[in-house]
Amino acid sequence: MTFPHILALGDSLTAGYGLAPHESFPRQLEVLLRRRYASASVVNAGVSGDTSAGGRARLARVLAALTARPELAIVALGANDLLRGIAPERMRENLDAILTELARCDIPVLLAGMWAPPFLGAFAERYNGVFPALAKAHGVPLYPFFLAGVAGVAELTLRDRIHPNAQAIGIVATRILPQVEAALAGAQRRAA
Repeated sequence: MTFPHILALGDSLTAGYGLAPHESFPRQLEVLLRRRYASASVVNAGVSGDTSAGGRARLARVLAALTARPELAIVALGANDLLRGIAPERMRENLDAILTELARCDIPVLLAGMWAPPFLGAFAERYNGVFPALAKAHGVPLYPFFLAGVAGVAELTLRDRIHPNAQAIGIVATRILPQVEAALAGAQRRAA
């Protein structure tokens, strides 16, 4: 594979809220991938403030705008569902619809989860169970926590103390890279 084309569907964490375009997650991941795949491209389909419902609502437009079918879609939605207290069951329904549509379009998926802190009690348990359950149900790989290694580290956030800075996104891209490459390899094996 010399030209993996990847779709990154997400919220502000994907879009690069508060960052220069070259500092966004899709761009930093693309730079890392080009060390192995010279012509790799990662499409930034992140929208700040998006919930799983927003991602579901715009998925058809996103897919229609692509110039080529991606070899992989990274689905990284759910952070705003958590922040807004949206019922995990609603989030699951939306993410399930997104994964179903991507499968219908024959686009392999890497699901990137989020994590609710334990002090949220039963809500956190329900929320945190959504991502592994969906990955299992759809037979897709799961990257358990998109912000692993950077969440809660003050010097890795923007002034708002919520969004990751460029250094943090570099860490995120580096940490998820092996799973992205494994997902691409799995997709290639299935296509052969």
